[in-house]
Amino acid sequence: MTTDLKETIRPVDPAAVMGLLPASPRILALGEPTHGEGTLHAVRNELFRQLVEQEGYRTIALESDCLMGLLVDDYITGLDGTAGEDAAGASAEDELDDVMARGFSHEWGAFPGNRELVRWMRSFNAGRPASDRLRFAGVDGPLEITAAASPRQALTALHGFLAERLGTGLLPCSGDALDSLIDPDDRWTEPAAMMDSSRSVGQSAEARELRLIADDLVALLGAHAPGLIAASTPAEWERARLYGRTATGLLRYHFWMADTSPARMTWLLGVRDTMIAANLLALAERGPVLVSAHNSHLQRNSSTMRMWDHPMLEWWGAGALVDAELGAEYAFLATAVGTIRHRGVDAPPSDSVEGLLYALPGDHHLVDAGRLAASLGEHLPDARVSPWFGYAPLDPAHLASADGIVFVRDAEEH
Repeated sequence: MTTDLKETIRPVDPAAVMGLLPASPRILALGEPTHGEGTLHAVRNELFRQLVEQEGYRTIALESDCLMGLLVDDYITGLDGTAGEDAAGASAEDELDDVMARGFSHEWGAFPGNRELVRWMRSFNAGRPASDRLRFAGVDGPLEITAAASPRQALTALHGFLAERLGTGLLPCSGDALDSLIDPDDRWTEPAAMMDSSRSVGQSAEARELRLIADDLVALLGAHAPGLIAASTPAEWERARLYGRTATGLLRYHFWMADTSPARMTWLLGVRDTMIAANLLALAERGPVLVSAHNSHLQRNSSTMRMWDHPMLEWWGAGALVDAELGAEYAFLATAVGTIRHRGVDAPPSDSVEGLLYALPGDHHLVDAGRLAASLGEHLPDARVSPWFGYAPLDPAHLASADGIVFVRDAEEH
């Protein structure tokens, strides 16, 4: 068994990754079993750097708010023509501080690994022509664990884009009417709504009208696409489509926040991943994409989760949805970890998948998932049980559906 396992491992580098795949994928997804661990971010950053430099990837996407991510994209591409040419001293760090604070959701701008990634992306772009610059994107909806954002930003931006180019005659309502239906924002972001559907505004008369308005605005984008494209820069058109996807997805999410049926949580999980998938597919239209998110969002298998007093929930994650569209042009590398000792996750059981990989020498490896699954045969080990809710061990039944596994022996605080 040990000999067979040694034959499945490779270095974590672009040549080894591409050697596992039939062709260079349009979307290369790197999952993670937990969020925020410095060692995992360091491995991700190095692999993404090499893939950018050696394989020509020019978009890096993270599991963060797609609208907030526009600020990060502006920063690293240097829309003012100064990408990588920061002012000296504290002012440059202050600017980066602001981007990390306002450009990420889930407070993930505070993670040092994400900060280093953004810093490197901006430096990479220094002196490059716009056509060759690295781009950043958030692919998640404007969603937090206990709340969802107001639809104001997406709806008003889309309304303004159309009003400027088509005039107001075709629009389903005025800007003032739109503001009136949305006001006030804090009723949309009510934290108690996640646990108590009666606290959600998502099925109010105003929210239902806004869903119809959003649908009409998106329909206008499609019906007038030739003229709108001609009257816009590629970036303006790309962002208008993003606003449309986000407005309709966010209003759908709020609708199901207010639902009282047993299907409520399955709908919420599905809507979120549908938004992630749509954002990924849109990014892939402009070129190859590297994306990092939780394994459960990126895997090809259906995802499961147990929440509060709900029975086991099951839905199709973004990776499964994208794979259904792209087939071999989508590739998925799961990340597995041996220990996260500062979280109480000690050495894995020797008969778990993580335990078998943990027994091999080296700090981290790329594992041929298909060969590993074949070497294990029909009698797969039981899944590891995590003592910490924030870490999801690898499901042995999912091995054969991953293109590879990045195994990190010990995740340490950075």
